Amino acid sequence: MRLKLCFSALCVASVLVFGCNAVAQSGTFTVTGSLEITYVPSSQTATLLKSGEVLVAGGEDNNGNPLLDAELYNPTTGIFVNTGLLNSPRYGATATLLTNGNVLIVGGISTDQVVLTSAELYNPTTGKFTFTGSMNVARWDHTATLLKDGSVLIAGGDNDGSGILASAELYNPTTGKFTLTGSMNAARVDHTATLLTSGEVLVAGGLAESATLASAELYNSTTGKFTLTGSMNAARDEQTATLLSNGEVLVAGGANSSGELATAELYSSTTGKFTLTGSMHTARAFYTATLLTNDEVLVVGGFNDSGNTDTAELYHQ
Repeated sequence: MRLKLCFSALCVASVLVFGCNAVAQSGTFTVTGSLEITYVPSSQTATLLKSGEVLVAGGEDNNGNPLLDAELYNPTTGIFVNTGLLNSPRYGATATLLTNGNVLIVGGISTDQVVLTSAELYNPTTGKFTFTGSMNVARWDHTATLLKDGSVLIAGGDNDGSGILASAELYNPTTGKFTLTGSMNAARVDHTATLLTSGEVLVAGGLAESATLASAELYNSTTGKFTLTGSMNAARDEQTATLLSNGEVLVAGGANSSGELATAELYSSTTGKFTLTGSMHTARAFYTATLLTNDEVLVVGGFNDSGNTDTAELYHQ
C-alpha cells in the first residue's frame, strides 16, 4: 500500500544577511545579491555549472526587448557579475549543461519577434559564447533534455509561423550539428520532458493549438521514436515534472481551461500510469520545482488567478 504523500507549506521570509558568516535558519529564504538586469519573470535561462556558479542568460526586459546579457552568480560571495554576451538576443530559449561543462543555448525569440534556429555554446573557461550548428526548425518554449549518451533532445515548442510543433531533433556535441529524429504523437508547447532512469524521456502535457493536453509519451533514443504512454488524470501545461529518487516522476500544478491547478500526480515507468498524490496548498503554474538532497521537492513561486505568488512548499515522498 502506498503511503500518503503530501505537500507542506513554507513561509517565505525575506531576511537580509549581513556578512558571509551569518547562519540562515533551515526552511527559510534569505536575500542574496541582485541581478544586474531586470527581466520579465522566467524569460531568461538559469544553469548550474560544474564550478557551482549559476549562468543566467538572455531573457526579455520590461519593454519586451530580447537581451544579449549573461551573468554569473557566485554562491560563495552571493554576487552576480557580468560575463560574455550572447551572439543573438533571445528569450524563451533553453539552456543545457553538456557533459564537457559547456552550456548549450538553443532557439528562442529574438529582435522583431523572429523565432530562431540558431544555437550557441557558453564556455565557462573563457566566459564567451560561440555559435554552433543551427536547428532544422525554428522554435521557442520547447524542451531540451540531456540524454545518457551526451546528446540533447530538443522537442516541440512554438514556431509562430507554423504554429505549435510536434517535431524533435538531436544535438550532437561532438559534431556540433542538429539532426531530425522521430516526431511526437502530439504537437505541444509548455510541456515537460524528463529523463527517466531507463534512459527514455517522458514528455507530458502541454498546450496544443486547440486544447491543453493530458497525454504523455516516451522517447526511445535507441529507436528514435516517441510512443504514447498512460495519460495524466488532469490536462495541464506550464507544470513541473521532477524525477524522484525512486524513479517515479512528480508532475504538479500547471494550468488548463479551469485555471491554475493545485493537483499533483506520480508517473510510474514500471506501470506506465499516472496516479494522483497529495495536492499543493496553492494552485500555481510557471513555477520551479527542485529535488533536494533529502528527497523532498521544493516548490517555489509561480502565478495563479490571484496574481504572482511568493509562497513555497515542500513535497514529501
